[in-house]
Amino acid sequence: MPQTKEEKREYDKQRYHKNKEKLLQQSREYNNKNKEKRKQYDKVYRKTEAGKKSHRISDWKRCGILCFNYSLLYDIFLKTNNCEYCNCELYGIGNNKKCLDHDHNINDKFNVRGVLCNICNIKDVLK
Repeated sequence: MPQTKEEKREYDKQRYHKNKEKLLQQSREYNNKNKEKRKQYDKVYRKTEAGKKSHRISDWKRCGILCFNYSLLYDIFLKTNNCEYCNCELYGIGNNKKCLDHDHNINDKFNVRGVLCNICNIKDVLK
């Protein structure tokens, strides 16, 4: 049996790759059997701080935002109160909604340019 965290991580990784199909099938079966339970859990989880953070970071990744430390980027995003271009105050809705601007042409390294208001993000002012 593994003794250290690194050994355990390596053991789990090898076990997963060896039994990948079986584990995926078990996961699918559990999720199908417990759809309502999962749905209710997800609904509650999304309202927690950890759930909001996880959902936001997943959205960023889906949109192609690349970063070395998403947790740090999330903290910076939350603490930014003014647009980094026009300096307007940022709210949660409308034209003053916070947007994380990134360069769509960079897809292999850090591509975040700044936290902007929705108007500046649409204009792509940091190009």
